[in-house]
Amino acid sequence: MIRLLIVDDSALMRKLLGQIFAAEEDFEIEFARDGSEALQIISRFRPDVVTLDIYMPLMDGLACLDRIMIDYPCPVVMVSSLTEEGAEETLQALEIGAVDFIAKPAGAISLGIEELTPKLVEKVRTAATVRIRRSLRLAERVRSTRSLLSPISRRRDAPRKSNLSPIRQGLVLIGTSTGGPPALDAVLTQLPAEFGWPVVVAQHMPVSFTGPLARRLDKICEMRVTEVTQQTALEPGSIYIARGDADILISSRAGSLVALAAPSDPTFPWHPSVDRLVRSAMKHVPAEALIGVLMTGMGNDGAASMADLQSAGGYTIAESEETAVVWGMPGELVRLNGASEVRRVDQIGSCILDRIF
Repeated sequence: MIRLLIVDDSALMRKLLGQIFAAEEDFEIEFARDGSEALQIISRFRPDVVTLDIYMPLMDGLACLDRIMIDYPCPVVMVSSLTEEGAEETLQALEIGAVDFIAKPAGAISLGIEELTPKLVEKVRTAATVRIRRSLRLAERVRSTRSLLSPISRRRDAPRKSNLSPIRQGLVLIGTSTGGPPALDAVLTQLPAEFGWPVVVAQHMPVSFTGPLARRLDKICEMRVTEVTQQTALEPGSIYIARGDADILISSRAGSLVALAAPSDPTFPWHPSVDRLVRSAMKHVPAEALIGVLMTGMGNDGAASMADLQSAGGYTIAESEETAVVWGMPGELVRLNGASEVRRVDQIGSCILDRIF
C-alpha cells in the first residue's frame, strides 16, 4: 500500500482527491486541512507521498514544505493554480524540494478533475518511488559556491567579448521533465555570459509556467534567458525556453538558425516535445555541432532522438541516476546506448564547456 497524505484547505478538493485515490485500491489515505495539521499527521503517519496545496490558512504550502524537507523528508507533489502567481510559487516549491506539481483545473473543479485524474495518479505513483536526497537542493549549493568563489558579473552591463572561442558553431539542446527546474538551475548557472552557442530547453510544463521559469532563470544565470513565443533568432550567449503546452522547432531563415513556437503535435505524448525539438535541429545543424542533454523526468521523451543524434556523430549527456529525481528519460537514453556521457547534474555544465572550448 502507498501511504498518501492529502493536504488542502478545501473540503471539496479533499473529497475529490480522496475519491480518485480510493478508487485505485492500493492507497492508504489521510487528510489535513492546513500545513500545521499536516506536520502533526506526518509525524505519526509517515506517508510515502504528500499532495500539498500552496494556499492555506495558518501555515501555507511553502512553509509546510520547508518543514517537511527538514524534519520529515518525503516526496511531495504540489497542487497549484494555473495563475502566474501560482507558477512562481510552484517553482519556488520545486527549488525547496518538491518532486513535482499538478495544476488545478480552471473553472469548475468537479468537472475538470476527471480529465486531470490519469496524470495526477501517474505523478503521485512516480513520486512515491522517489528517494529524497540532499541533491534536491543541489542548485542552491551550486549557486552559493559560485557566488563565494567568483561573484556573477552581469552580462547586460558589458559587451559580449571574450577570449573563449568555441571549436565550432553549434547548438545545445536540453530536455527535462519531473524535477527539471532545479536541474536546470544547476546546469545553466554554470554557463558563462560569453558561452558561444545558443541553448534551447524543452521542459515539460503548462503554458502559464514557462514564462515565470524563463524570468526566474534570467535572474540567476549569466546568459540571457527568454521564453520562445514566436519566431526567434538564436544567438550565442542566450538560453531559449520552449513555451508550455506547445512544441519548439529549430529551423533556418536566410542562413541563420531560428526557434519556432509550434502547436503541440498530438503524436508526441509530452510537451514541449524533446524528441520533436531534437529531430528538427538535426535537419538544420550537422550532428557533430549538436550537444543533447537529457535530464530528470518521467517517461522516455528525447531518448530515441538523442540516441539517433549520437549515432549520427552528435554528443549526448544523460543525467546519472545518482542525482536524477526520476531516472526515466535519461535512463532510457542510457538503455538505448545513446549517451556519450553519463554525469551527475552538477557535472553537466562543465562537461558542456569542456566539449566546445
